[in-house]
Amino acid sequence: MVQLYRVLPMVLSVGLFGCGNSATQENASATGTPVTEKKDSFVSQLPDTAPTVKVATTGTMPPFSFQDDYGNMQGIDIDSIRAIGEEQGFKVEFYKETWQNMFDSVASGGRDLAISGISYKDDRAEKYGLSAPYFFNPSSIMYAKSDVTINGIEDLQGMHVAAMEGSKQEDQLNAMGKYSQMTTRSTAFLLYEDLMQGKVDVILHDLPILQFTAKNHPEYDVTIVPYEGEDNPSAQQVILMAKGNNELINKVDEGIVKLKAKGTFKEIEERWLGVDTSADKSTSATNTKQVN
Repeated sequence: MVQLYRVLPMVLSVGLFGCGNSATQENASATGTPVTEKKDSFVSQLPDTAPTVKVATTGTMPPFSFQDDYGNMQGIDIDSIRAIGEEQGFKVEFYKETWQNMFDSVASGGRDLAISGISYKDDRAEKYGLSAPYFFNPSSIMYAKSDVTINGIEDLQGMHVAAMEGSKQEDQLNAMGKYSQMTTRSTAFLLYEDLMQGKVDVILHDLPILQFTAKNHPEYDVTIVPYEGEDNPSAQQVILMAKGNNELINKVDEGIVKLKAKGTFKEIEERWLGVDTSADKSTSATNTKQVN
């Protein structure tokens, strides 16, 4: 059965990357308009004595992690780690990192944890401390050509494919093989740009990211095909911490269990996506037309 995945209009004034305070200040200076800073609306209910956890995040992966016009971090993962912190008694402090630096900063001890659309992978579980899953995040294919039909990753043989560097989708493509060429990019926007310019036949990324991207560019007609079921470990999103940091890992896992029981993650999901992707859905080889 064809399933239609929809995304509510979200922060349409924010681009795929968002923009920081510096850009806002430059624009204001050029026009002579006074700079107005808008602080994040989130206010922790914890006492000032509560410990602070340093959180690495990309800030360039909407709807999971991105910046608003004032440089404040927003998104599913930002709300999720804040909720876990409030539940477990720690405040969070965000540090914007590139995708690869995010992992390196946790491994080196510069940051306590990383959260930004990170999916479970066996090699990550060996190298890092991974939390219990808290969000269903299936791999998906996006394509724009109307003269082809793609039902799953096995249909990409002979095509020029593209995925984000270091992602599970890159691993899945390498395992599948038989594509004519593969390109990797550092951000979802660059992948989408390559697709729209006809440089690649398809791009692969996480379903919510592709949904968000298509929703904010309704001028293009695209098809999104999820190809992972909820029983696939790699379709589960996790929080990444240093291997052996058991105190923090246990604290985060306890928070995830409590918030799942309260329905908090579903509330966050519906706030950003308007749909419940954690329900029991068979997404494997399901051709999904993006609704514009």
